[in-house]
Amino acid sequence: MTSLNRTGLSLSQWPWLILSVAVLLFLHLPLLVIVLYAFTPDEATLRFPLPGLTWHWFAVAWGRADIWRALFLSLRVALVATGVAVVLGSLAAAAVYRSRFFGRETISFLVLLPIALPGIVSGIALRSAINLLHIPFSFWTIVIGHATFCLVVVYNNVLARFRRMGRSQLEASADLGANPLQTFRHILLPELATALLAGSLLAFALSFDEIIVTTFTAGQQQTLPIWVLSQLTKPRQRPVINVVALGVISLTVLPIWLTHRFAQEKTTTR
Repeated sequence: MTSLNRTGLSLSQWPWLILSVAVLLFLHLPLLVIVLYAFTPDEATLRFPLPGLTWHWFAVAWGRADIWRALFLSLRVALVATGVAVVLGSLAAAAVYRSRFFGRETISFLVLLPIALPGIVSGIALRSAINLLHIPFSFWTIVIGHATFCLVVVYNNVLARFRRMGRSQLEASADLGANPLQTFRHILLPELATALLAGSLLAFALSFDEIIVTTFTAGQQQTLPIWVLSQLTKPRQRPVINVVALGVISLTVLPIWLTHRFAQEKTTTR
């Protein structure tokens, strides 16, 4: 029998625990650095230990009109792109799950393709299509770019929920005389609600901090991630950038955490 120490771990399990901790530190220490240096009083260098702590840069960021413009643009794009993704992704998932037609698997593959391709490839393709169609770069070209990969997230969540629930509930509802609207309201929507919510939250998070596709579809507009990228060459803006990055982290971590919670709750109730 394998011997256990006071922690309840065997000797063979310790290397895996150490490796897991090392991977987590590698992933999250840079985020802790951003949080730490958002409070530094030093405006040009990243000294450690910090010469002190200050809230000054939060006040500076709060008063910058260019930051607010970029933030509101990112929020509007994320909300609209998420709405488009929820509608189109849900309809695509329903069509692929409930119908049998020639090219069904091809359509499913094409829906998933934008998130599988490198962002720069998708960005170049979208920019070429926009130029070919003579569409001026605007808020809507950014939304189109973001909706292409946000749709995939919603599609995957909804299709997985369709496959988990099976067809028996829908067939039973039809056998009992319910019309399609009643079936949708009382059977389908409650089953898909958490999948739709999880997909929309994750889509919002992906859209809000997207930068590669946005670079090719935004024209002269600046979303918040593009604003951050444009400021990185200015050393005296580093603390302000850290404050903005801290805000971005907060706005993206919350939807992802909520998505994780909803997925856990749905699993435990089954």
